[in-house]
Amino acid sequence: MSATSIDGLMRVDCDAHRDVRGAFTRLFCADELAPLLGERRIVQINQSLTRQVGAVRGLHFQHFPRAEMKLVRCIRGRIWDVVVDLRRGSSSFLCWHAETLSAENRRLLVIPEGCAHGFQVLEEDSEMLYLHTEFYCPDAEGGVCHDDPALAIEWPLPVRDLSARDRKHPSLTSDFIGLAP
Repeated sequence: MSATSIDGLMRVDCDAHRDVRGAFTRLFCADELAPLLGERRIVQINQSLTRQVGAVRGLHFQHFPRAEMKLVRCIRGRIWDVVVDLRRGSSSFLCWHAETLSAENRRLLVIPEGCAHGFQVLEEDSEMLYLHTEFYCPDAEGGVCHDDPALAIEWPLPVRDLSARDRKHPSLTSDFIGLAP
């Protein structure tokens, strides 16, 4: 496990055990991730498929008290994953961090509560696996515009194929004070 520029955002590099038959990778181990999970437990696992290169999903989060820690991993293809810290009082408030996640690098990001998450597809038919510590709650969902000038995220490709929901996310305003539990 290694820290990133976002307070509490951790990168976990997983090794593949290879032999003549192929490879084996552990996708999740509660014991190994216990220092990060604490008393939290994984309550929901989701998978997404995004077909088009350049497509962006996000930036999504759930408001407190339904905020969730997410563990995300690309299981097919390659994506550029972005996390934005929206936590009031955090040392990395309104900063963003991006990593390339791929089936090949087997990297896992552990995203703390109060951070928005999104990604851009770098290879067609990319699939993501998400582990959540909170159940999805439509009344708690939130989002931030992918091209918010206050964040100035430098997407690697021209952005395309945004969902109707993601096109409606607001930009942060100058009086945005952040999310708090």
